[in-house]
Amino acid sequence: MMIQLYNTLTRHKDKLMPLDRQTVRMYTCGLTVYSQPHIGNWVGYIYWDVLVRLLRWQDIPVIRTQNITDVGHLTSDDDGGEDKMEKGARREGKTAWDVAKQYIAIAEHEAYEVLKLVQPDHLVRATDYIQQQIDFARGLDEKGLLYKIDGDGMYFDTSRLADYGKLARLDVAGLEAGARVSVAGKRNITDFAVWKFSPTNTKRDMEWDSPWGVGFPGWHLECSTIARETLGDQIDIHTGGIDHIPVHHTNEIAQSESLTGKQFSQIWLHNNHIKVDGRKMSKSLGNIITLSDITARGFSPMAFKLAILSKHYQTEGNFTWEILEAAQARLDHWRGYAALRHQTHDTLDDDDEKDEQEGTVSLLAARQALVEKLNDNLDTPGALALIDEAFSLLDHAPLEKIHRGGLSQLIEIIDEVLGLDLAESTPDITDDLKRLIIQRRNARAEKDWQESDRIRDELLVADITIRDTPSGSIWAWK
Repeated sequence: MMIQLYNTLTRHKDKLMPLDRQTVRMYTCGLTVYSQPHIGNWVGYIYWDVLVRLLRWQDIPVIRTQNITDVGHLTSDDDGGEDKMEKGARREGKTAWDVAKQYIAIAEHEAYEVLKLVQPDHLVRATDYIQQQIDFARGLDEKGLLYKIDGDGMYFDTSRLADYGKLARLDVAGLEAGARVSVAGKRNITDFAVWKFSPTNTKRDMEWDSPWGVGFPGWHLECSTIARETLGDQIDIHTGGIDHIPVHHTNEIAQSESLTGKQFSQIWLHNNHIKVDGRKMSKSLGNIITLSDITARGFSPMAFKLAILSKHYQTEGNFTWEILEAAQARLDHWRGYAALRHQTHDTLDDDDEKDEQEGTVSLLAARQALVEKLNDNLDTPGALALIDEAFSLLDHAPLEKIHRGGLSQLIEIIDEVLGLDLAESTPDITDDLKRLIIQRRNARAEKDWQESDRIRDELLVADITIRDTPSGSIWAWK
């Protein structure tokens, strides 16, 4: 295995070396299901989907867990404000449980049916692991790492750790007041809630008994607990957004390593974010875009994935409708090449065998180069450029010289590793339609442009488009 990934913990690319030498154990921070997901929410999951696909393509088993935050994530990433689920419930006039159910269904539909992401092996709601979270927190308390703030909750004493903040390389002593949410009674500005108490004389939709009082788990506790319960004390890869580095992931490390005495994750991967027209998405700007907005304008969700993958996961992205139009054009172009596998041959004449074998080898070489690009810190822009280059080689190759096997294998790896669904979007056509295409080719050869245009229009009615290249006419589904 020669996969190298940029490790936020070490600040350089590290070779992936699974702890058990057999299986990669991977954890991904999931959505907080209090509202409709927007396109920015899906960016990281698209990249990590490629990583999982890449590993499995190379016969490297992956066990992956992703949580669903349906309780405990406050409106501040620290410990200020109200629970986002309670806020969503008040906004929609429903219980927090109903809000969670509604948006979990939407998120799962968009992730696995619309974007066609690979489902995690463990997709776990935080509320399904309450007792395990209480047990985890009790273990920290027994080690003397927690203290109580009356009326607020149980807090983790970060001063007990010499290496607290190592992921973000925090200058804890130099943090200004207000850099973390100030809570009366906190011993240190970086201390964080492990268990929050329910407000006095107020019953929340989601609250549980605990050794410390009725309340709910802190946001960071769920990920430490769920990762440990499903993957073990130590994992190989932990993924999330760059906004998780200074607080959420830093606090996960503090909890997990304090309880187990072992390094929590070997590699920490963080994706950058995406803006819209160069600005951060926000309701006040009215620039929040959803997948439904994209499909309503006639764009393919695969074009959105292609637009995201055209930027490296560590690079800040930007969304504009013009960028999406370019991605759709690129996708349609690739679909045209994918359709070629229905227009080529499986058998060769003796005189053509050498040339055909060389053409097939070049396509297979492109497959290997694609894997090598992605193995180098998930270089998706480089991988897409290689695909463009490989397909461009076919522009000047006569159809009879393009072997279906080599082309199909290239399409296969694009679909399996990048998840772009090229094969499914370019099914074969009927013999009658193929005869029309042949008739049009003959008409063009005879320079009968009127007949050529007539047949082209007839094919358009059947949702078949024709692209004329120096090598001949190539059809694709509209």
